[in-house]
Amino acid sequence: MQPALADPLFNQSLEKGLAVLRAFDAAHPTLTLGEVAELAGMSKGSAQRAVHTLQTLGYVGKHPQTRRFQLLPKVIDLGFNYLAAHPLIRAAHPYLSQLAQSSGETASLTEAVDADMVYIAQFLTTQHIPVLTPVGMRIPMYCTSSGRAWLSTLPDAQVRSLLNSTPRTARTPNTLTSVNAILEHVALCRKQGYATNCEELFIGDMGIAAPVVNSQGRAVAAVHLSPPTSRWSLQEAQTKLAPLVIECARAISRSIAY
Repeated sequence: MQPALADPLFNQSLEKGLAVLRAFDAAHPTLTLGEVAELAGMSKGSAQRAVHTLQTLGYVGKHPQTRRFQLLPKVIDLGFNYLAAHPLIRAAHPYLSQLAQSSGETASLTEAVDADMVYIAQFLTTQHIPVLTPVGMRIPMYCTSSGRAWLSTLPDAQVRSLLNSTPRTARTPNTLTSVNAILEHVALCRKQGYATNCEELFIGDMGIAAPVVNSQGRAVAAVHLSPPTSRWSLQEAQTKLAPLVIECARAISRSIAY
């Protein structure tokens, strides 16, 4: 709630409403009013007013059996409008499709949000994948190929600052959490044009990613494939898939004019 103290135009009620919406996630699909208040960091009275408003507008409802609050399908409109109007997604569409077809693996486009990467487009194949990563899902930069690819376009000092300000939890026994170790992977991406991750976020899952840059050379997204360890070794993925990922990222970069 701190921005309201310094900004007379800041709407605290709107902030509270958005905090309520963000309280619901995969770990908390339904919530009581008290749980909403706790997760959103507000009083129960504020939570009640925000929930009632969102319920009246059709964004929140009650589960028919448990009578706990849950998000309603209307919430999807908020995210879909962003995706539908995004010029990068339209530009990347044919190249991602081609990448998925030529590689036989799921091809994704992610965008940076804070210290995470968010899936904004994805092409699935008929091949089995060990982990579902739908559009809208957030993954941390520090232990993912797409995050490292995006970080590779930044100066070392900025990368180090971002990593130092980010919790770096060991998601698996293979997760790199040392800032220096992650920086080595970022530097390697600058040299070879792609970044990797092998079972650092999910067991059985790898990533090969390359940055998408605009005309000023600034990263705007990252392209990545998700080859599972059941079908690929990291060396095979680097040899056969990395060139495809790099070319896809470069093609998208050439196609955008901002």
